[in-house]
Amino acid sequence: MIDRWEPYLESHAGEAQTLIEQLCRQPSIAAQNLGLNETADLAQSLLDEAGFATQQLKIEGAPPAVYGEQRGRNPFTLLLYNHYDVQPPDPLDLWESPPFEPTVRDGKLFARGVCDNKGEIGTRLAAIHALRAVDGELPITVRWIIEGEEEVGSPHFAALAERYANLLRADAGLWEGGGFDVDDRPEIALGTKGLLYVQFEVEGTGIDAHSGEAPILPSAAWRLVEALASLRTPEGGSRIPGFYDDVLPPTEVQLEALANKTDNEEQLRQAFQVDQFLDGVTGMELRERRAFRPTSNIAGLLSGYTGEGVKTVLPARAMAKMDFRLVPNQDPDDILAKLRSHLKAGGYEDIQVIKLGGAEPVVTPMEHPFVQRILEISERFAGKPPSVTPIVGGTLPLLGALRRHVGVPGLMGPGNAAYWASGAHAPNEHVRLSDIDRAVRFNCTMFDALGQS
Repeated sequence: MIDRWEPYLESHAGEAQTLIEQLCRQPSIAAQNLGLNETADLAQSLLDEAGFATQQLKIEGAPPAVYGEQRGRNPFTLLLYNHYDVQPPDPLDLWESPPFEPTVRDGKLFARGVCDNKGEIGTRLAAIHALRAVDGELPITVRWIIEGEEEVGSPHFAALAERYANLLRADAGLWEGGGFDVDDRPEIALGTKGLLYVQFEVEGTGIDAHSGEAPILPSAAWRLVEALASLRTPEGGSRIPGFYDDVLPPTEVQLEALANKTDNEEQLRQAFQVDQFLDGVTGMELRERRAFRPTSNIAGLLSGYTGEGVKTVLPARAMAKMDFRLVPNQDPDDILAKLRSHLKAGGYEDIQVIKLGGAEPVVTPMEHPFVQRILEISERFAGKPPSVTPIVGGTLPLLGALRRHVGVPGLMGPGNAAYWASGAHAPNEHVRLSDIDRAVRFNCTMFDALGQS
């Protein structure tokens, strides 16, 4: 049977791509406070055109968040979340086309933000256009929040969720999502890891010195390297006392979901350009590590001279950035306190620890009725059982705030055009054109099916 919106989609082929390109042409780099107000205005105008009653939600110190509401024939209310900000495009010399000039090559659309997360805004909008054109209204009530700080950790989202909680209340929510796996199975994720992001700073001398003075002067670089080494075992575990105390082990249902996932190890190795994964892990162990293991990652190191050629210098200062990915029920502030206690006990009181960000791990249970409904809809759409990830390795900082202030159960669905090799945050970020069309059709199917619940 042909879905009733198919004739509209056929006659409006390319509408979603046009919307995505329009969004991607507008730079919106939160880390540089570049183009955020302009992009918020653009997003609001696109929601207006799609029939939403819109407003911009303001929190002091934050770019505006765009909010829209559109009532449907069924009172079931779905909260959509997206973000309009993107990562900086650097290094620019690795892009094959300018990052803010959407370009089609080899059946793919290249642009910064096209998969993370402007592409999903476009596919959701195109589906809403189609349903309104065919039925005159939406099958469900949709509330939509599009923020502009996700790529810097959503530092003001908690204040926004608290102030505007009544606008965000819904029966269920869809966070930014994914697409389909290598076997064309719909990908569904039920939660994200938490995050603690810190910066370490240490000063050894007042000024940079000649390295010939190394026998008598303290080295900030060595001091920091030794402190960092004290945090992690050679096997990759944490040496911070109590780090694992609150870790919640996976449930049998979660492990069963992982066991039923498609094996895409070869594609992942190609995407990351590695011969093998850490410790040579494969199969179920690889999946469990990705989903349930907390991590201590050095995100950046800086000290001394890093330019061309030779400069014999003993640097005065050193700094590093680390992110700790946390699993249920780890708390970022608790881990921060344990980190500081560990450094103090090791004699590293001189190393300053600055918290730059934090987020709670949030997971929706597999047994939740909304999860089961989306699984059913996804399987009917694809003709294949969905691939379910209980916890993804990344973090959505807003989820903790939504849980505390709004209480909306949610998940990541396959309504985005992204796929496993889209290159989010990397040069030449892209989506496949065929995935754009499929995402629009899935969103039409999902909205319509939820309206029949």
